[in-house]
Amino acid sequence: MKKLILAAALFLPLSALQAQQTLTPELLWQFGRLGDTDVSPDKKSVVYTVTYYDLKENKGNADIYLIPANGGPAKKLTDTKASEFNVTWRPDGKKIAFLSAESGTVQLYEMNPDGSDKKKITDLKEGIANFKYAKAMNHVLFTQDVKNGKEVKEIYPDLPKADARIVDDLMYRHWNEWDDFKVSHVFYAGYKDGALTSEPKDIMKGEPFDAPLMPHGGVEQLTFSPDGNTIAYTSKKESGKSYAVSTNSDIYLYDLKSGQTRNLSEGMMGYDTEPVYSPDGKKIAWLSMATPGFESDRNRIFVYDFESNKKEEITPSTEQSASGITWSNDGKKIYFTSTLKGTQQIFVADVKDKAVKQFSTGQFNYNALDIAGQNFIVNKTSMSQPAELVLVSMKDAKETPLTSINTEMLSKLKLGKVVARTAKTTDNKDLLSWIIYPPDFDPKKKYPTLLYCQGGPQSPVSQSFSYRWNFQLMAANGYIVVAPNRRGLPGFGTEWNNSISGDWGGQPIKDYLTAIDDMSKEPYVDKDKLGAVGASYGGYSVYQLAGMHNKRFKTFISHCGLFNLDSWYGTTEEMFFAKHDIGNGYYDKNPSKSFEQFSPHKFVKNWDTPILVIHGEKDFRVPINQGMEAFNVAQLQNIPSRFLYFPQEGHWVMKPQNSVLWQRVFFDWLGRTLKDEKAG
Repeated sequence: MKKLILAAALFLPLSALQAQQTLTPELLWQFGRLGDTDVSPDKKSVVYTVTYYDLKENKGNADIYLIPANGGPAKKLTDTKASEFNVTWRPDGKKIAFLSAESGTVQLYEMNPDGSDKKKITDLKEGIANFKYAKAMNHVLFTQDVKNGKEVKEIYPDLPKADARIVDDLMYRHWNEWDDFKVSHVFYAGYKDGALTSEPKDIMKGEPFDAPLMPHGGVEQLTFSPDGNTIAYTSKKESGKSYAVSTNSDIYLYDLKSGQTRNLSEGMMGYDTEPVYSPDGKKIAWLSMATPGFESDRNRIFVYDFESNKKEEITPSTEQSASGITWSNDGKKIYFTSTLKGTQQIFVADVKDKAVKQFSTGQFNYNALDIAGQNFIVNKTSMSQPAELVLVSMKDAKETPLTSINTEMLSKLKLGKVVARTAKTTDNKDLLSWIIYPPDFDPKKKYPTLLYCQGGPQSPVSQSFSYRWNFQLMAANGYIVVAPNRRGLPGFGTEWNNSISGDWGGQPIKDYLTAIDDMSKEPYVDKDKLGAVGASYGGYSVYQLAGMHNKRFKTFISHCGLFNLDSWYGTTEEMFFAKHDIGNGYYDKNPSKSFEQFSPHKFVKNWDTPILVIHGEKDFRVPINQGMEAFNVAQLQNIPSRFLYFPQEGHWVMKPQNSVLWQRVFFDWLGRTLKDEKAG
């Protein structure tokens, strides 16, 4: 009977939420997910996408919506079987443009602001990605994959059934994909009145490099100058081993008239990304990391002045790491978002005097912003709310809700209280943890409690709304959640952020124990029912804790965690990350101490606690052997253990039904090992 109820819940209609009390994995997949957002040229309207998922079909679909910038009812503009994305306004405001694979390949479309008169603009055989208009509407740019390298069947055409790869250099696979012998290049073409007027031109012709950066870069790394004569783009012009050991991406400027390209950030050896021109085109700003090989360095804002031919940082007075550069209308200020003490806030930098001030404050994340008149249009989340658009006054930071994508669903759910808690670390520093309590929390009762270990290792534990590591979902299942901003997380200064490198198993692990020990002092925390869970570096932390927790925990769950630093170091792909965070390799004359002191497999003989191991076959950042090694040694030591294996997932679980399965196995394991429940 229980299984029949579960199956019925999988396809629960929205109307049935009247009877729902708490969040479930299935309900998570009924939330609409806010995507692309763009403000109209006249600043009166906002266009955005929302993706809804169908669990039965195991896929999602994004449609386009329009809402007045000063508030009002939203209008749905598209309703197709193919997702619309990369939505933007044409510079004259007369059309809304977007990408869609409705025709079988991804092409550019335009339609009227009311959704009528949809027209396909491009019809290129290979499809396109990442497009933008020139302000004068005489050109469009986009990216397209071009051939780079040969497959075995091209080298030996008489062996068409040979199934192999010939590898002569590094970066033969990346994150979750093998090299497909293609690179992404930037193209531009003439444009007029809804049609291309010239053949697309490859501005990177013959180069074996990608733009934008793969696999996570997007349209934010490409732009036209306001006069339309220059294309600025981000590229890491390295390949093979050079790519694997370097973070040296740069900002390139391509002149459409001369066909010449110059490197604007030459000599700056860290990541340089996301160029944005000032409104008058006299300056260009971008994000820049100083340290070569450090992917989580502080993002500074650099500005290049085309009149003086000088570039300089405008954020030297702050330790905040910037994201989402937006120029003020007069070009005198730059707004950006940045992580601060477990939240993400808006900051403003004065371009001339380089003063940086915090603009917003609150227990939420302001994730991205645009400007509409005297207001910001902001993507906002919290641990209790999926992304919505809000209107924030540039005068006094007063916030007004704009969209209500999930308001109705949230009104019918009981959510737990989220509070900040501070404890003193072993070296007398303040450690901020987010505590998430179960709905209807009763301090007179005792609750099983989970220590959440964050990945990254330098990804913030902020007010984001996760669809996998969802703290409200854990709380809905009766658990108190302790989510510490341990050493290595951004938002607490440069020293705090950087100190984890080379010390993975040191102070950060002590911080975790501080957080759970401090919380365990509360009478409502059941000290006999503590668990530790996490992914990536968080999964590593779980493995490390398993070997030295001194009977604190009764269960562990590790997703895509690093178990054996020796075997991981030699099989991961971006070697700059391994080199910077672990140190010299085991093959060097002076190998890092991390291999002996901080590799969980060295302490596996101390394991004595049930553990669930989860891993994806296509995770090339933390290869599958890490999960297999951990599970196998747990089995060989007769430790209660389970291995959840996803053959088609990578470092994340992306497919809807796989995600629901993940949650069911996750909570089944916790139920059996912390609540003494029978298997579901």
